[in-house]
Amino acid sequence: MTTYIDPSPVNFQAFKDLLRDQPIHMLNLLQFRESAEYPEGHEHHGNGWSGKRAYQEYGKTSGPIFQRVGGEIVWRGAFQTMVTGPDAKQWHEGFVAQYPNSGAFFEMIKDPEYQLAVVNRTAALVDSRLMRFEPGEAGGGFG
Repeated sequence: MTTYIDPSPVNFQAFKDLLRDQPIHMLNLLQFRESAEYPEGHEHHGNGWSGKRAYQEYGKTSGPIFQRVGGEIVWRGAFQTMVTGPDAKQWHEGFVAQYPNSGAFFEMIKDPEYQLAVVNRTAALVDSRLMRFEPGEAGGGFG
């Protein structure tokens, strides 16, 4: 089974090549490890945290940076069942993060404090997806 935690160079370049001066939505799908996997020597290594608890630490440590760059969560949900898609793929949580533009996202991920915080995300997740969308109109029907 192939899993994804960080973007590939090709996918990240495609992200960087898109327009940078418009609001963006980032769909995040998360599958937590049963037990967090911190690197040897990290302050949280061997603390017995679950993946979900490690992700909460990521949220606590990265949240102020996310808010400082203008990010906000516009939707969050807990996975219940796969309706269309592979039965074997079960996400634990999902959310949509909104940024004023991709520059705000880049500012966040380049922040030295964020780079320290992201180890919690890596320790927490067995698999994830991160997809960029251009925000559209909400409400009404499907079309």
